[in-house]
Amino acid sequence: MLGTRESIIAVCYIVASVLLILGLKRLSSPATARSGNSLAAIGVFLALAATLLDREIVSYWEIGVGVAIGAALGIYAARRVQMTAMPQMVGLLNGLGGGTAALVSLSEFLRLAREGPVGASEATSVVLGTAIGAVSFTGSIIAFAKLQELLSGRPLQFPLQRALNALLFLAILALGALLVVGGGNPHFLWGIFGVALALGALLVLPIGGGDMPVVISTLNALTGMAAAFTGVVLHNQMLVVAGVLVGASGTLLTILMGRAMNRSLGNVLFGAFGAESAAGPSASAGGPPRTIRQTTAEDTAIALAYARNVVIVPGYGLAVAEGQHAVRELSQELEKRGVNVKYAIHPVAGRMPGHLNVILSDAQVEYDALVGDIDEGNALLQSADVALVVGANDTVNPAALEDRTSPIYGMPIFDVRKAKSTIVLKRSLGVGFAGIDNPLFYQPNTAMLLGDAKQTLKSLSAELKSMNGAGHG
Repeated sequence: MLGTRESIIAVCYIVASVLLILGLKRLSSPATARSGNSLAAIGVFLALAATLLDREIVSYWEIGVGVAIGAALGIYAARRVQMTAMPQMVGLLNGLGGGTAALVSLSEFLRLAREGPVGASEATSVVLGTAIGAVSFTGSIIAFAKLQELLSGRPLQFPLQRALNALLFLAILALGALLVVGGGNPHFLWGIFGVALALGALLVLPIGGGDMPVVISTLNALTGMAAAFTGVVLHNQMLVVAGVLVGASGTLLTILMGRAMNRSLGNVLFGAFGAESAAGPSASAGGPPRTIRQTTAEDTAIALAYARNVVIVPGYGLAVAEGQHAVRELSQELEKRGVNVKYAIHPVAGRMPGHLNVILSDAQVEYDALVGDIDEGNALLQSADVALVVGANDTVNPAALEDRTSPIYGMPIFDVRKAKSTIVLKRSLGVGFAGIDNPLFYQPNTAMLLGDAKQTLKSLSAELKSMNGAGHG
């Protein structure tokens, strides 16, 4: 029979699990994401509160100090971080979760080892929790450094890197087997921890910035798995449930991101995407010189004012310029003139899954105006008078459709060439985050409007306002 305390904990865990599942479900739609996040937060808070009722809690004072410090740092970081830096923050928090799972597994093993031989099942869970958590920690830190541009976004490689990674993986397997069979020698676990830390960093270093959305979702799945194995070690059902949910959702998201890029996870992890020597816009592969047609804010405003259907294709450049409110203002000006405005958001646009959705939601862009399906977006582009590309590069690159030698060949893109006119807002003529040239810039129906996206969008809105209602509406 369970006592009153144990019954309360069990009920709270069940309710918390249901809230986490409902929250995760509601996170699948921008319209319900806010409430889903709130439900999940309530579930986590309830689980934490119930855990504090556990009789095995040794020191509430130490826990209180840790919670206070963590809460203060979390609130400060959340209030200070810019929307453009949200991927870095997500990567950093994910890494901290993985590192925590590894350290908890390690410390619990040391406690069990002091009491006697550790069973094979518990030792196996410890090995998995420690190894996966450590890989997730250093992998996430490297991803953070790349996104923050503390490290180059291009693949960082050295000779025999893959062979070294394979040796490190085999070392983890060997040390894990020795730990499980040997009854629990702590030296083996410390070895696993150290080798896994090195492996996590070496796995992410050779991955290019263009693959960061897939990398972040993969690391998120690893953190969930590490948490689940840690829950097994601690005999905490709530931690197991939460870890499985995070691991499963991260895995599914990784699969969806891979499909959106038409690439397998193996290709992402070992393909060194972007390592090729990318030519800049001036290169023409030995062919005839290619020209880029530039336009002005005034001419662009006229084209937009007389359009009936406009499709805006945002990219990371919009986020960097913090132009989400400016693009919303522009779309409102167009809608006043009777222009139908839609936003085509590529699944891997930005630096993490859903990054552009979050940016535009922050500017109160209507959910119905957001189109995330590639086929639906291309269908809209066929009837669009103007495709306005704002800071996007790789996700609109025709090389993905036509150039079999391109590293992004086969990746589904928004083919903005289908619109009657394509106008690209871009800071410069440089390559995108994937580091490859974009033939779109040289198309006869493409015009480039160079400059900071936020200021350019504001200029377009001002030009529209000065036209005194001119346009088809």
